[in-house]
Amino acid sequence: MSTTRHFLTDLDFTPDEQSKVLDLAAAMKADKYGYQPFAGPQTVAVFFDKTSTRTRVSFHAGIAELGGSPLIINSGESQLGHKESIADSAKVLERMVSTIVWRTYAQSGLEEMAANSSVPVINALSDDYHPCQLIADLLTVREHKGATQGLKMAYLGDAANNMANSYLLAGVTAGMHVAIAGPEGYLPAESIINAAQERAALTGGSVTITTDALAALKDADVVVTDTWVSMGQEDEKEARLKLFTDYSVTAEAMKLASHDAIVLHCLPAYRGYEISAEVIDGPQSVVFDEAENRVHAQKAVMTWLMVASGLAEDARVEL
Repeated sequence: MSTTRHFLTDLDFTPDEQSKVLDLAAAMKADKYGYQPFAGPQTVAVFFDKTSTRTRVSFHAGIAELGGSPLIINSGESQLGHKESIADSAKVLERMVSTIVWRTYAQSGLEEMAANSSVPVINALSDDYHPCQLIADLLTVREHKGATQGLKMAYLGDAANNMANSYLLAGVTAGMHVAIAGPEGYLPAESIINAAQERAALTGGSVTITTDALAALKDADVVVTDTWVSMGQEDEKEARLKLFTDYSVTAEAMKLASHDAIVLHCLPAYRGYEISAEVIDGPQSVVFDEAENRVHAQKAVMTWLMVASGLAEDARVEL
């Protein structure tokens, strides 16, 4: 009997599994309707406790392209976590849907959902991680650089947020040298750094944590940033804009990176703050390829989890 596989953090895929999911995403991009693990159509429940554009649209489109029916449920439209426990909700949902996708706040909620579900649970963003975004980002890096192994990826800005955590963990899983730069007090937690170093030891990647943005950028092949003011931090906006000024990805800063470096941003972007218009709208930016790749990446994640969990069959899917 197969064990149900979930995707709650970037470390839930081994390096080999991550590579196979990326291979699958590329194959799905080339054959948009060729994979149908949700034929029936089977239903995928997609819960949103936070607002979304790319995640919502890409999961909806992806599920439909996989032959399934997306059931989008916004916060307040269900009993989940309010009148009904997460555990009870999971036990109900597993009898009705084939996969559960949840964009939420606490990582612990996703863990409780997965612990009580016999169908795959996918983290569509939590306060701690955004693993689906990283599959899309690594797919984009592969497309533009040919591979991920041995490349240097620099992340600048709020280095204590979910995106920094996922860039660090997924990047080293892909064999990259990941440099994370942010001000004191806004760097990854020690537990995240330790986990990344353990994974890097298996892949040949490396971890650099610094407050020096210029050192992080030096010779980088991939430059990444994210908004300085995430959801729920609006009252800190003015203080954050001052705090992160030295970590802005500008044309001048990009001169330190490799001449053929590419620029990623998960969007939405705020031009003139974390990234200049000149950079994000310039020739090194691949942010819209990155956004499109959310669909292909998430299709691959859902399909791989279904096959790995014994809930679908497809001889083309390598486990």
